[in-house]
Amino acid sequence: MTPELTEFFEFLRFPSISTDSRHKGDVRNCADFLMQKFTRMGLKPELHETPGHPIVVARNEKRDDRPTVLIYGHYDVQPVDPVEEWDTPPFEPTLVGDKIFCRGATDNKGQHFAHILGVEAALKEHGDLPVNVIFLLEGEEEIGSPNLAPFLEAHKEELACDVCAVSDTGMIAPGVPTMTYGLRGIACLEFTVHGPTLDLHSGVYGGAVPNPATIVARLVASLHDENGKILIPGFYDSVVDLEPWEREMWASLPDGDAATLAETGSKGLWGEGGYTALEQRWGRPTAEVNGIGGGYQGEGSKTVIPRSAMAKLSFRLVADQDPAEILRLASEHLQAQCPDSCRLEVELGHDGPAYVMDPHSDYGKAAQSALKKAFQSEPRLIREGGSIPIIQAIKDILGVDTLLLGLALPDCQIHAPNESFTVTNFEAGIALNRALLEELGKQ
Repeated sequence: MTPELTEFFEFLRFPSISTDSRHKGDVRNCADFLMQKFTRMGLKPELHETPGHPIVVARNEKRDDRPTVLIYGHYDVQPVDPVEEWDTPPFEPTLVGDKIFCRGATDNKGQHFAHILGVEAALKEHGDLPVNVIFLLEGEEEIGSPNLAPFLEAHKEELACDVCAVSDTGMIAPGVPTMTYGLRGIACLEFTVHGPTLDLHSGVYGGAVPNPATIVARLVASLHDENGKILIPGFYDSVVDLEPWEREMWASLPDGDAATLAETGSKGLWGEGGYTALEQRWGRPTAEVNGIGGGYQGEGSKTVIPRSAMAKLSFRLVADQDPAEILRLASEHLQAQCPDSCRLEVELGHDGPAYVMDPHSDYGKAAQSALKKAFQSEPRLIREGGSIPIIQAIKDILGVDTLLLGLALPDCQIHAPNESFTVTNFEAGIALNRALLEELGKQ
């Protein structure tokens, strides 16, 4: 095993689960590992305490004659449940063929550690870097980064940079370098329909009083028409539609409809009419039901009319959609659809705007050149359907775009049992960092 892999395995063994207070010490020990690593590399590390888990910053000597690149990542990981579905111990990295199985292998330790090793290799070879580099590694991404935006605000002068680079997204296929230039935003809410003051006998009262579970079903059904179009008034008013070049680019990729079916195990596709599966997933807004419940859930029958029922919704948003406005419109729609015989309670959840950059900018072209060098193949330009709200916060607070250069493969199973990262992509990530910093140094 190479020294790089040995060190990576050591990094992976920290059970740095940010959501579980029992692992607070493990998260802290993982941050200390990074501090020691940066010190050995010759960078200047800083450990910043927060109300939650620490933020690690490291930088080289700043020179005014070269651009500054911020490299962001997160060293916290998801819980491992259900642990019985793991084929190997979740925090004992196991190499099987080209794959390293371990929690955090792809999300996000492997991806940002490759950048760290790329910088280390350049320093060993040349004694310096072609750019000023600032590493910013947090321990709270998996719980929504509650302390990162305030940290950016408080330290924006010290974190001033020309561009940000992040490897926390995906590749469309093995060996296909991929640049993500857009992420959908998100807006969440939960609504509860209240009916009678207590659960009622469905025989004695059925047909005479409203059933909250039925009303919830009607409200959920009111979100879409039969073609998948969202029926909330005003929902599409601010949507920026896809550019012709985007639709052409995505049409040239491997069959997205077939890939979506294969990845999900679904029997068929369903979504907004007039768009392919990739266009629906990457470039169109959505309204989804994430949970629904009410009434008796146990074995057998219990003939009741429940006193209340609920549903959890999330909206994935695209460029120019304001999350707060979408939540307002959705709340008004639900209120308008709910009959007066029931009381509707709406609770707003977390939100974040969409992020889109110009992949044809100078920095975008530099990133694509670096991807081509690292993978020896033409890069593809995509958006992704998920949300990373901190990317827009970096834009808003630091005023710079982020180059999203993912190394995650479709089958890496992030957030699930048997998460993996390939040695091939780990090594390619090291090469990508070196090529990226060289290309950005020319700007």
